[in-house]
Formats: sequence, C-alpha cells, structure tokens
Amino acid sequence: MTGAFFGAAVIAYPLVKRLGRNGFFFLALVPFAGLILTLAKVPDIFGTAGRPWVESMGWLPALGLDGIFRLDELSWIMSLLVTGVGALVFVYCARYFPPDEPGLARFSAVFMAFAGMMYGLVLADELLMLYLFWEGTTVFSYLLIGHSQSRRRSRQAALQALIVTTAGGLAMLVGMILLTSATGTSQISTLMERASLDLDTGPVIVTAVILILVGAVSKSALIPFHFWLPGAMAAPTPVSAYLHAAAMVKAGIYLILRLAPGYHALPGWSETLLTLGLLTMFIGGWQALKQTDLKLLLAFGTVSQLGFLTTMASFGSPDITKAALAMLIAHALFKACLFLCVGIIDHRAGTRDLTKLSGGWKAFPVVAVCATIAAASMSGLPPLLGFAAKEAVYSTLLASGDKASIIALIGVMIGSMLTVAYSARFVWGAFSSKEGVDDIARRDEKVTLIISPVMLTVLTVVLGPAVGLIDGYFGAWTSTLPAIDPGDGDYHLAIWHGLEPALALSAVTIATGLGLFFVRDSFAKVQSTLPSGLDFHDLYSKLISWMEKLALWVTSRTQRGSLPFYQSVIYLVLVAGIGLAVITNDTWNIDFKLFDTPLDFIVAAVLIIVAVAATRAKKRFTAVVVTGISGYAMVAYFAFVGAPDLALTQVLVETITIVVFVLVLRRLPARIGQSTGRFTPAWRAIIGAAVGVTMMLVVLIAAGVRISDPVSVDFGQLAYEIGHGQNIVNVTLVDIRVWDTLGEISVLVAAGTGIAGLIFVRGREGHLHRFVSRRDGTELQGRVRFQPVPEEIGYFRDPQREDVTQRRVSWLIAGRTLAPRNRSIILEVTARLVFHAVLIFSLYLLFAGHNEPGGGFAGGLVAGLALVVRYLAGGKFELAEAARFTPSSMLGTGMIMAVLTGIGGWIWGDTVFRSVYLEGDIPVLGHLSFGTSTFFDIGVYLIVVGLMLDILRSLGAEVDLHQERDEMMLTKRLNQSYNLSETFSVEAEHEAVSSILDRVNHLDVDNGAEGGRL
Repeated sequence: MTGAFFGAAVIAYPLVKRLGRNGFFFLALVPFAGLILTLAKVPDIFGTAGRPWVESMGWLPALGLDGIFRLDELSWIMSLLVTGVGALVFVYCARYFPPDEPGLARFSAVFMAFAGMMYGLVLADELLMLYLFWEGTTVFSYLLIGHSQSRRRSRQAALQALIVTTAGGLAMLVGMILLTSATGTSQISTLMERASLDLDTGPVIVTAVILILVGAVSKSALIPFHFWLPGAMAAPTPVSAYLHAAAMVKAGIYLILRLAPGYHALPGWSETLLTLGLLTMFIGGWQALKQTDLKLLLAFGTVSQLGFLTTMASFGSPDITKAALAMLIAHALFKACLFLCVGIIDHRAGTRDLTKLSGGWKAFPVVAVCATIAAASMSGLPPLLGFAAKEAVYSTLLASGDKASIIALIGVMIGSMLTVAYSARFVWGAFSSKEGVDDIARRDEKVTLIISPVMLTVLTVVLGPAVGLIDGYFGAWTSTLPAIDPGDGDYHLAIWHGLEPALALSAVTIATGLGLFFVRDSFAKVQSTLPSGLDFHDLYSKLISWMEKLALWVTSRTQRGSLPFYQSVIYLVLVAGIGLAVITNDTWNIDFKLFDTPLDFIVAAVLIIVAVAATRAKKRFTAVVVTGISGYAMVAYFAFVGAPDLALTQVLVETITIVVFVLVLRRLPARIGQSTGRFTPAWRAIIGAAVGVTMMLVVLIAAGVRISDPVSVDFGQLAYEIGHGQNIVNVTLVDIRVWDTLGEISVLVAAGTGIAGLIFVRGREGHLHRFVSRRDGTELQGRVRFQPVPEEIGYFRDPQREDVTQRRVSWLIAGRTLAPRNRSIILEVTARLVFHAVLIFSLYLLFAGHNEPGGGFAGGLVAGLALVVRYLAGGKFELAEAARFTPSSMLGTGMIMAVLTGIGGWIWGDTVFRSVYLEGDIPVLGHLSFGTSTFFDIGVYLIVVGLMLDILRSLGAEVDLHQERDEMMLTKRLNQSYNLSETFSVEAEHEAVSSILDRVNHLDVDNGAEGGRL
C-alpha cells in the first residue's frame, strides 16, 4: 500500500494539471483504500490468532538489513489516523483551494508523497527504514509549509521547521546506529522483546535511547523545539490539519509509544519525558491564551496537547498507555476538525483575528456547530470522546499512585485547565457577536467543503458514548505490555464509571478553565505583567545569526578569490596528511614493474609532454586542448590493457569535457593572466611534484599490501551467472552494485539541476524555443534577432499571435540565425545527415552494453555528442530543432525509471533491484536474454542525455543569449558614440562589434592601460 501512495504522487501532478482541484477527489481514493485495507486486517490482527501482519523484502542483505513492514495493534491505530484523516483532508482540498491556485499540481504530488512517507513510517519495523521515512516526512513537510513560495514568511517557516526537525533526526540516527551496534539487531519488535526480558542499562544503550528521544521530541515540537510548530502555521490550512494535528507531529508520540514498553525503565527516560511533556503542556496553553489569530491559538494548543500526549506515552504501563491511545485518537479528530473549520472561516471572513470576527453562528452555522463540538471535546466535556479520554487519564494516573504519576496528574490538571480556557476563547472569538464589529455575511457552504469537518465531528460525538467498542482494540496492544503494578491492565474505557475521583477532577478542571475564560481580561493583564521567560524562537534566531556570522568570518579569511591559493592549500594538506601516513608506514612490500608492454612508454611520453605543455600554455584554448590530449592518451592505455568499455567511456567523456570547456571559454579572456599571488611558478612546480610523488608512493604501497583476494575476482562469474551478461563493467553498474549507481545518478541529477539553476537565475523550465517566421513566409531581418520582443524573437514564442507560426522555413536555419562569419555549410549539412545515425548508434550501445562495450552511460554520451554537433553547427535554434523536450523531463523520467526498477525488483522478486530475465531464441536475431535491469540502464541513458541538454542550454544557448544582449548594447553605444543611422546594416554591426570583442578577448588580463584606452 505504501507503494500506492508514491505511485499516486507520481500521477498527481499531471492529474491535477488536467482536472484542476477536482483531481483531489480522485487522489482521496488512495488513502481511503489504505483505510479499507487497514480495516480489512482486523480479523488477522485482533482475531483469536492475534498475530501481526508482516511483510519483508531483501534490502541490503550484505549488511543484514531487510525492509520489514509490520502492522500490529499500535501501527494499526496509527494507520487509521494517517489514512482516514488523510482521505478527508484530500476531499477538503478539492474545494479549499481556488481554481487558479498557483502550484496546486505540485502541492498535490508533494502532499500525497508525504502521506506515503507517514504511512511507511508507522509500518516500518526496522530502525534505518523508519529513519528514511522519518526524514522523508521532514523533507516533504518543508515543501508543504513553503507552498506559498512568494511569501517570505512561508519560506522562513519551512526552513525553520526543516532545520529543527533535521537536527533532531540526525541525533536520532546516531542513536539508532549505537542501538543496533550494541544489541546486534535493528528490528524494532525484536529490540522490544529483548528489552522486556533483559533490560541492558549500560551507558551505550542509555545514550542511544536518549538520542532517539531527541528526534522524537523535535518532531513532536516539545520544549525547546516547540517554536517551529506555530511558525509552520504559514502553511495552507489542509497542511496544518494533517501534518500538525493528525500525522507528522504524532510521529514522535508514536515512537515513544513504540519504545516505552522496552525502555521506560531506563535511567533518564521518565525524568526527561515527564519534565519536557509537562513544561510543554503548560507553556503551550499559556501562550494559546495570548493569541488573537485563531490558527496560532490552535497551534499553541497543539503544542500543549503534544506535551500532554508525551507525558502519558512515556509510562509504558498497560492502563496509562490505553488512556494515551484514547487521547491520541481524540486529539487527532477534534484538532483536525478545528483546523479545517478555521480554514473555512478564513475564506469567508477574510481574517482569522478573533477580535474582528462577529456573528459566526449566523454566518456559517454548520461550521460553528462542528467547531464548538470539537472544542468541547478538546476541553473534556461529556459525552464526547475527549471527555472519555480525559477521564481515562485521570483514573489511570490516580490508580498508579507512584511519585511520577502524581506529578504527572498535577501537571496534566493545570494544563487541562488552560485547555478549557483557550477552547472557550476560541469558540467565543470565532462565533460570538461583538459590539462595534460588523457581522459576517451569511452564505451556504458547499457540501464538499464542509463534509470533512462534519465527518470528524460525527466521529467525535459517536465514539464518546461508544468508546467501549474501541476499548478492545486498544487493549489488544496494551495487554502485551508488562504490568508495573498488580491490577495494572484492568482498566476499561467507558463514558461513565460512576461517581469516582476522576469525575471530580474533571469537574474541577472544567470549572477552573471556564472561570479563567470569564475573567479573561483580568487574566490577560496578569499575563502581560509577567516576564515572558526564555524565548526559544529568539534563541534559535540568534543561533542562526551567529552561525552566519561565523561562516562569513571563516569565508572572508579563507576564500580570497584566488583559485591557485585554494588549490595549493588543498594539495599541501593532501601531501602533509597522506605523506605522514606514507612516512610512518612499515609495510613496503613493493613489487615494482616498469611496464607491461612497450606501448606503455608511448603513453607515458605523451602524458609527460602534454603535462609540461599545459603548464607552459599562454592561452586558455591551448591549455584545454593539450590537457584533453592527456585524456586521449589514457584512452589508448585502456585499449592496450584490454579495457574497451573504459576506453569508450573515457573518449566520450574527454570529448564532452573539451566541448564544455570551449563553451565556457567564450566568456573568458583568450589569454591566461599572469600570476600576481604568493605562489610563483617555481612554488607551483614544487607543490605539483610533491603531490605526484606522494600519490605514486600511495599507489605502490596500496598495491603491495593486499592480503586478500579483491572482490572483483568473482565479478566475471557473477556477471555471467547472475547478471546474464558478458560485459562485467555494465553488469556491475546495473546489477551487482546498482545501489552505488543509483546514488551516483542522483548526485548527477542534483548537480546538473543546481548548476543550470545558477545560470538560469529566474527559472530553468521550459523548452528551447524554435525559430519562427511570419505567416506570410517573410524572413526575420536585421536587428530583430538581437531584439528580445515576444512577437519577433525566437526565444520568446507567442503562439497566440496570428502573424507567427512554428513551422520550419528551411532545412538549414543557421542562415537566418547566425552571422555569416560563424557559419560552416559543410558542418551544418554533415550534422544534419549523421544526426539520426548517431542516435541509432547510441541506442545500439545502450542495448548491446550488457554483453559488448557500451551501456546506458556510454549510449547517453553518444546521444549527447549528437546534440553537441547540432548545436555547434547551427546554434541554439538548431538545437531546439533536435531536442523537442526539456532537460527536466528527461532527468525526471530517467530517475523515476531507475527507482521504479528497484521497487519492481521487490515486487517480482524478493529484493530491491532484483532483476528478472526472459530468455529465448528469436528468429534472425538468435538467442536473446532481456533483463529488467535494462530499464535501469534506460533511466541512466535518459539522465545522461538530459544532463547534456542542460549543459548545452545553460553553457550554450543561455550564454549565446547573454552574448547577443551584450553585442546589442555595444551596438547601441556605437550608434550613440558615432552618430550612426538606424539603418546601419546588420553585417556592418557584426563586423564592428566582433572586431572590438576579439580585441577584448586577446587582451592580457593584467594590461590595465590598454584595457582602459579601449
């Protein structure tokens, strides 16, 4: 089911793009299906057999890690929240957002992916897998909070939530690694079984568990991390209702509930969680009473309730845990309902300020009823679910009677009094009529908008009297927990337990809370006179500011703008660090061999010559060419030693590298500047020689100290028997070490996207724009190709205009887009003729690479070179004719194919990335073997082609555009300086501008006098 969420996230974007906000109705079917599946597992989990539903997959067998999903009683309860509330929120989104909401399709995909991450989190039964889902919720919540990208407040709130929760997550990761190392297992259920039988209270276990709790505390917004949650209210209301009421903030509570049975007796567990929980409950309630924004009031109320839940979840005893589960469900229902109601109020009234709202009962009576019932449940009023849960809390804490329980009971009562007060303040502020404030105009809401809060309200009302029906589901989990005291585990949830002390405590709590509300003005004055205490948000801001200043100080003293200085420091540290290891090495088992074949001398001679020539080159282009020769010399070496696959890849990479350098050199002076720094050529030669000698010694020592056979010895057999291929390199990339390849292409996509994003400062999306002509067939003339106006220039098409068409005007278009001196007819014709043949050859390399030299990477590079030739022949418009797609679509499609191949391996096999092969004899073609790993290789192919296109767009087409703009500006200056007429010919302008630019490019960078005269 987790895969269904992520599959829906993939199709969410095109679905909402096509259907608009109505697409949310279809997306709601996914969490609804998850809800049905969860309910369908009731007979298996809660039946007489009572065994959890477990599914496992091979993940990283070499490390003993398996992907284990476990649906037991606790995860079943959490799954109901994730799927049930999620389905209602998706339905709410379909009418909450306006039809023209910007970025709605992106929001839908991210929202669905978050739901999938949360669903996977509550099912994960392996620590590292839980951490991956944990951090996935962090990343997607960051994107959801920052949905309104144009609003600075949203961006800041998203970044704040990301930093705080990620910091806690990193601490949790360290704790998980320590716990796994100390116990020898990473399976959560196994950890709890062992801890319940023999609790290890050693320092390693205690430290590990405390670090894990840091992650839980940060995610559930407890002190001192609580400030990120109110700030996250900058997110759209559906995000607040789902992430910050029902789902993400419950992740920390869930983790505490999961670990409490085994580790609640550890030193520091109770003290830490009780202190943080009660302080958070009090401070959250205290701050909620000071808010005038309804959403912020609920946000601080959520902080308070999370402290309440943490306090109860920390005990680990059967009865108190049952009360915690009841409060967990009650809180999700009433708080999600309240957030959804606030969204409707904000839409209707245009404000959330409770001092400016009046007549809400008349304006939206259905919303008022829902919100009032939800607030009553939050206050613990009978006969609602919140009352039953609060009664359970009081009763179980009283029954426990130990010191920790009494402290928790007193703290919970004080916090609950504040809860009643701010709940009443919410209802009064949102719906009462106020003097001097105009009433909100009445208008009936659409059923599809109010159905979600109505359903949540119905559940709150119904489950109160019927709480006994769900007692058994909670009891199935709590009955597995170790009883702390005799009789622990006998408590049953009910709406009425008779006249008991807990009922009296509830009455005192409600009366005191209402009393605080009725004296709210006086109480507000008291609050204003008291000190605010430690402002953790201000502390966070000061910490971030201090880190920025520290980074600026370090950067100003180390990053001085001198590339030779940076390289020299790196090389000196390398020589000092590795050189020290070489000197202290006592194993010098060097088996020196001068050469393998006499041809090695040729390669060595070429490498030495070009290395020296590169240091003596005066022009940048010369340095690039001679450096490239060294790469081609390595191609020859690979060919000599029998590595054709490496030789093919090296020649392609070297060629593309030279092209990229050439594209960049167009914007740099032709000559290499003279050094004016501290590192003279002599010092550079000494440093370079030291690095070379050091690395030579490292290679000699490393080759001589091997005591075991390398793992690559078995790669040949593995490639043939498991990978069904004879090309060891390709099979290694797509089968044997596919996880490494996935990581590498992920970095490739991220790096390519980031670099292009830096060049396309204002956005990198969109197609390369094709050359256009007028509908009457007349050609674009004169200076129009330098003039960025939508109706004329090819970069900014306007297909709505009647005088513009996208049809090609001729087979070769360079004549209308390039200056005559920059054209080569032979190159243009050749590029056109060989383009498709090269593409076919790239496909051959792709599919033949499993047995012959080639593969997705090499094939993608060949296809990229075909695009390079088209661009060099005809410029950016010729490139647009060759590539009718965007780089992002290629990169995204390739990455999705690679990931889906891994998921498919788990579906049709038993391990992620497990390949399945179909073999048979095909007429004409003979015996063929086709594996699913080919789809992964196709993904690599698409990523490489997309990256090449991104390079050509950013370093090629975009640089062309900048250069043309520079030429246009220079032309205007020439016209103004020499009083040239407006009919000055394009050819003459080209000649004048080009001669000046050529002169600039040939200037010595240090020759300031000549530059100044020019």
